[in-house]
Amino acid sequence: MSFSDTELAVVRTAAEREGMASAAWAGRQVMAVAQHVLVPVSRDAGDVLRELVQARVHLRETVAALRSLTVTGPSGAGLPESAATVVEETLKAVARLDAATVAVMRERRPRS
Repeated sequence: MSFSDTELAVVRTAAEREGMASAAWAGRQVMAVAQHVLVPVSRDAGDVLRELVQARVHLRETVAALRSLTVTGPSGAGLPESAATVVEETLKAVARLDAATVAVMRERRPRS
């Protein structure tokens, strides 16, 4: 299997969340789809998922940039408390995007 950088970031995050190696997590998901335990998402949901993944990666990059400012800051003293609050709110936004991404990934077709 091959993944784009964005897709690999999602796989790594999911694997870390479950305490697994990325390859083991991906293998488990592939087997779940093959055994019809997990059904791939619809095309529309896939578009939403891609958008969520892109937003998630952008937010993580933003957090990394903000954290580097809190360490080095323009005067070497870090950022004021208000900036630390922005970092925390951004981390909460990343967590919400993670949850939304997982929800879309787990979409299932009705079984009849």
